[in-house]
Formats: sequence, structure tokens, C-alpha cells
Amino acid sequence: MDFNFNEEQTQFADALKRWIGRDYGFEARRAIIQSEAGVSDAAWTTLAELGMTALPVPEEHGGFNGNAVDMFVVMQELGRGLVVEPYFATVFGAEFLRLAGGQGALLEQVAGGELKLACALGERQSRHDMFDIATRAEANADGWTIDGEKKVVLHGAEAGMLVVSARSGGEQRGRDGVSLFVLPLDTPGITVTGYRTLDGQRAADVRFENVQAPRASMLGEAGQGGELLDAALDYGAGLLCAEALGAMEAIFAATLDYLKTRQQFGAPIGKFQALQHRMADMYIHLEQARSMAMLAAVKLASSDVTERRRAVSAAKYRVNQAARFVGQQAVQLHGGMGVTDELPAAHYFKRLATIELTLGDSDHHLARFIAQPGFVDKAAA
Repeated sequence: MDFNFNEEQTQFADALKRWIGRDYGFEARRAIIQSEAGVSDAAWTTLAELGMTALPVPEEHGGFNGNAVDMFVVMQELGRGLVVEPYFATVFGAEFLRLAGGQGALLEQVAGGELKLACALGERQSRHDMFDIATRAEANADGWTIDGEKKVVLHGAEAGMLVVSARSGGEQRGRDGVSLFVLPLDTPGITVTGYRTLDGQRAADVRFENVQAPRASMLGEAGQGGELLDAALDYGAGLLCAEALGAMEAIFAATLDYLKTRQQFGAPIGKFQALQHRMADMYIHLEQARSMAMLAAVKLASSDVTERRRAVSAAKYRVNQAARFVGQQAVQLHGGMGVTDELPAAHYFKRLATIELTLGDSDHHLARFIAQPGFVDKAAA
């Protein structure tokens, strides 16, 4: 199998790398985070001009029809640059629209950078199980009435529209009875409370009180959104694996530079064998995470649902482990400076820690991997 990126993918990555190096350096990012908005309209416009918002959108809706491998190289660079703009939230939401079909007008707005999306999926009790849905959707004469609350909606306050999961039937944690909607943020009855997260990103708690959703706002069929939700969650987890890989590459390189320049006992501390061994362990974790993240990106296009689920959960589990190990080792090797706000290592560490808990932690994905058909030979058990 050829693991080299093609020319177009390399061009996308290079364009992002140049922009980040020129206009989105560490100090520029800190200024954006500390601003009232927490994001930059200028940065978003640049992402759209570079074609990043159009990349995952089908060609018939003004996009480039990019697949998960194309998105891999983009997310990797965004992770390396610690970009805090609502790109992941938007392309994650766009995947729901693409899978559901019939949302060409909205996808065209996404492709042009005119529309930002957010996915209101998690709830207070759900933790990592996005099928644990207490938010209710009740049918009425004009469509649906939605009541409930969603927690830690990534860039919920910055979005123009929300992709919302609600239960129109079935048990609270069941796969049947899940309905998906796309609603404007200013819909009457929607209350958004935005805040900054530990890693400098933005999130929001979103409350739905007697929200009237027209029939046209539903994605797919009523009560049949389980498979769509499952596929989109895998897509999002795969993108996060790529972002984590980029962040790990950056924090590894920063740590290596620090070991080469920090002097102790008249010599760079990188000459100490014990620290060399720790860097070697970090490199092994990084390369294993890279292999699994790339495998997941390839398998996201698989028509075999079990194969897709197995690859994504295996990747998220391994990347989560690597993110924790590499991040913790990097902070320790930097000494006390590793946790200061002035040093990039601390910001990478926080982002990696947050990714580890987004769209499923290690325990969640290990259990999901084990639950897939074929893991246990029932005849031999």
C-alpha cells in the first residue's frame, strides 16, 4: 500500500503550513484566544480562500469532494498549528448533511465559508455514549417540538446552524428512535451559553425549550438516524486522530529542540542517556499513532460498517494513549516551564488532553472495539 500523499494533498498541507507560519503563530493564537470572540473572522476567511471549507463538500455543491485521507492532511496541519477556529465543528457537521442528502443549499454555504456548523450531541448523562439521548422530539401538526439540553457543544455559540440529535422513540440509550435535525442558532426557544475550554477552544451549553422544528429541518427519516449518527461520529473521531497526530509531532519537535538547548552540568540535557530513552519511547508512541490514524482514514470509506467501526475505535484508542504519554513526557522533560502559559508545550498538552476525551475516551473505544463481530470466537468461548 502506498502511504505517500498525492500532489494535491501535499499542496493543501503546504498552503496551510505557510499560512500558519506567517499569520497564525503562537503569539497570534494567544491573542485570538484572549479576545472576546475567541476566534478570528480573518482566519476563517483565509481558511475559506485556501479551499479548506470546500474540501469535504461534494463537487455538485461547490466543493472538492475530498475524502477522509484528504481531510487527514488538513487536520494534521491544523493540529500542528493549534488552530482554534471552528473548522472541525463545521466539517463534522457537514458530514451529517452529506450523509443525509438533500442539503445542497447548506453545503454550498459551508463550501464558500458563509456558514459555520456545530454538532449538539452530548448530554450531561451521556459522557462518551452519543446514543444516550434524553432530548425529546415530539411530532406535531407542523413538524416537531424539541425539548432538552446539550452540553459542551464545540463552537456552539459561533455556529450559524446546529446539527441536533433527539429521541423521537425507543429507549434512552437505544439505537432505534434517534432523529437528527439541522436548526438555525436563532430559532426561538434555543438558548446558548458559550465559554472557553481548557485548551483555548470555544464550546457552549445549548438548551431547547419548546423549539418548533419544521419537517424540512430533519436529516433523513424520523427515528432512523442511528446509522447516520454512527457513521458521522466515526468520521469525527478519525479527524480528531489526525489533529492529535499533528499536535504530537509539534510537541515532540519542541521537546527535542529544548533538550538540545537546555544546559545542565555544562552540557545539553539531550546528551543524558535517560532522557534519550524517554524521547525514543515518545517517538515509538508517535509512530504507532500515525499508523493507526492513517488506517482509520482509509477505512472510513469502507462499505463494511464493522471494519470501519473496528479501525476507527482501534485508532482512537491508540491515539488517545499516545497523546497522553507524549504530552505528559513532553511536559516533564520541559521541567517547570512545561506547564506555563508562555510555552507552546503547555498548550499542546492541553489540546491533546481534550482530544483524548472528545468523541470517546480510551475505555469507550476499547469496549466498542471488543463488541464488534468477530473479536471473540463464540464457538470457542
